[in-house]
Amino acid sequence: MEEPSSAASKTGGGPGDQNADPDNESVEPALGAPRVHGELLKLGIDVCETTVARTMPRRTSDPCPTWKSFLNNHLDQTVALGFFVVPTLTFRILFVLVILAHDRRRVVHSNVTAHPTAEWTRQQLVEAFPWDSAPRYL
Repeated sequence: MEEPSSAASKTGGGPGDQNADPDNESVEPALGAPRVHGELLKLGIDVCETTVARTMPRRTSDPCPTWKSFLNNHLDQTVALGFFVVPTLTFRILFVLVILAHDRRRVVHSNVTAHPTAEWTRQQLVEAFPWDSAPRYL
């Protein structure tokens, strides 16, 4: 068995290696200032880490959308549904279902029952959104 003759072949090749993976940039995470500073020190370039951080390009926007932007983009397709309890004068408990549309903060549907079941709740959703008017996000 033949041993590798150079350190580059032990580590998988250097920057000029023809067998190096061309998609390596997509696999590795983005280089930050501490890592770039360390690589520069390995190359013999003596520079302060703050200088490296100052000269690197800054990220101008958030890399991923936030919940706020999701809600703003899909506000007209989002409704909320909730139950609350109402005690009566005869000490019975009634359950109230309310469905609210977020785009205009309006009540889409409401109904009351003494014994809510999954079938009853499903029927209320069918009555609240007939035909193809069902929202995308509930």
